[in-house]
Amino acid sequence: MPTSTPTLLSTRQLTCIREERILFEQLDFDVCAGEILQIEGPNGAGKTSLLRILAGLSQPYEGSVSFKGTNITHDREYYNQHLLYIGHLAGIKGEMTAQENLSFNLALSGLDKSQAESTLAEVNLLGFEDALASHLSAGQHRRIALAKLWQSQAPVWILDEPFTAIDKHGVKTLENLMLKHAKQGGCVILTTHQDLTIPPECYKKLALEYRFF
Repeated sequence: MPTSTPTLLSTRQLTCIREERILFEQLDFDVCAGEILQIEGPNGAGKTSLLRILAGLSQPYEGSVSFKGTNITHDREYYNQHLLYIGHLAGIKGEMTAQENLSFNLALSGLDKSQAESTLAEVNLLGFEDALASHLSAGQHRRIALAKLWQSQAPVWILDEPFTAIDKHGVKTLENLMLKHAKQGGCVILTTHQDLTIPPECYKKLALEYRFF
């Protein structure tokens, strides 16, 4: 008999209110192993707020988020061990080199910081490892932040605007990495203002609408 694909992340009756405005309410969805979910919608619709709730960084007004059937608030440490979240801001320190920034980011995620130099090569930053981040472009900052994707073993990836300031070649490389991660049994939840170029059957969409009340 065929086996069902396990659900990694699920929301039930998720409601978010910011400054007395309802961003979204009673939101139910599941993300299974092998799936890529694009959250889309206009600015102010609540995309980043939703991702932060899914990552456990913000609390919903109502509802719950579960990882493998268990509310993420019941064992936050366990969930964090299975999650990689990269926010909209690169979070790069200008007084540190590219390699120092990546080593620091890898260590924060519990990854092998000794592999920072080789990992920089994956995002086309080899040769910039000793350059101060303050001398690098916004796109290079973003690539430093995204580089830990190449080391992460976390099944759940939550990415807020990962393609910001990334060129077409870099976008394609990231899309291929996401597809590989999904095929290996992980899931990816991301926001992006641009259309994905991966085959439509390889991902699904969740649309949020801007609400005026």
